[in-house]
Amino acid sequence: MVDVYEKIKEGERGAWVSIFAYLILSALKLTIGYLFLSSALQADGLNNLTDIVASVAVLIGLRISRKPPDGDHAYGHFRAETVAALIASVIMALVGVQVLVDAGRTLTAGKEESPEAWVAAVALFCAAAMYGVYRYNLALSKQTGSQALMAASKDNLSDALVSIGAAVGILGSQLGMPWLDVVAAFVVGLIICKTAWEILSDSLHRLTDGFDEKELAGIRQTIGAVAGVEEVRDLKARVNGSQTVIDVIVEVPRDLSLIEGHDIADRIEAELKEKHEIYFVGVHVEPKE
Repeated sequence: MVDVYEKIKEGERGAWVSIFAYLILSALKLTIGYLFLSSALQADGLNNLTDIVASVAVLIGLRISRKPPDGDHAYGHFRAETVAALIASVIMALVGVQVLVDAGRTLTAGKEESPEAWVAAVALFCAAAMYGVYRYNLALSKQTGSQALMAASKDNLSDALVSIGAAVGILGSQLGMPWLDVVAAFVVGLIICKTAWEILSDSLHRLTDGFDEKELAGIRQTIGAVAGVEEVRDLKARVNGSQTVIDVIVEVPRDLSLIEGHDIADRIEAELKEKHEIYFVGVHVEPKE
């Protein structure tokens, strides 16, 4: 069980990297976007501000998740990570809607000014920096098995794409189409809302004990291949934060002793830990009918 908490602790590094990157890049984008009249770059900066909130939520969730079980939380505190992501998604959605409203007002009012071409280079620089953060968090999420960090890495990648979109809008405005910069800001707002919805729906799915049926089929196959298991009678799985919890009923030969049945249960737990990194397994052994 120590491995679980150590991996969560390692995952916190990725959250800190994201926070520092977003702090620097959002300040750069908002300042230059405001001074040099780029709605797309300002919207991208606001997007990064929401990402700071999301990264802090992930960090807090990971910290709380490392707390051991107590009298009030017999299964541990792993779901704190999911609750934090849920809160962050709501905040992201509110900011995304605000970006859409502001872009709509600017587009309706008409925009004659266009940002200078070199501002696009700032957006591309930010895209490259965020892509580097994405690669780092992706590698760390695979190393630690942290689903929260994997989601954060995907958010990093979407932010890099958003910055590229902002650069396209800025360059397009240089071609006599200043409204294209505002349209790019509108697209950024849509991306923020889309990312918020994906995080929200995934969090709700996890909190209501939803589980991927395809992944469940692979787990069933692993259990069925364990020596001594005649049949997997029932299998249930749910997600507790970044950890998977399994409850399984298996049938074994009727003439086995209690100790032999216990050994089969131990082998099931070992196989699930090795092949699926599942540490929370409840095995009930039944005689074959």
